Amino acid sequence: MKTHRLILAALAAIFLAGAASAQCYADYKAKQDNPLRLHYGVIELPAAACGSRGDAAGEIDRRIGRSGWQLLNVMSIFGADGLAERKASAGQFFLRF
Repeated sequence: MKTHRLILAALAAIFLAGAASAQCYADYKAKQDNPLRLHYGVIELPAAACGSRGDAAGEIDRRIGRSGWQLLNVMSIFGADGLAERKASAGQFFLRF
């Protein structure tokens, strides 16, 4: 019985470690008014916001809104493999929020 518990605990640890390492990101466009400013950014999202652009939009809008930005559009949701190609375009807004 003790062996079964150890095996189950080990499997749970492996599963949770895999889930925790799964990363999701989104690229988005945002604006500020008076004066008008626009930016393109890349943001890391929690797993709960990775399911759809709508889920991502709520999370992004909340986080960038603290700095006076308004979300215009969630461009896409992607994994860590898409970060390098977006880094230069996002500039100072790469993983800022």
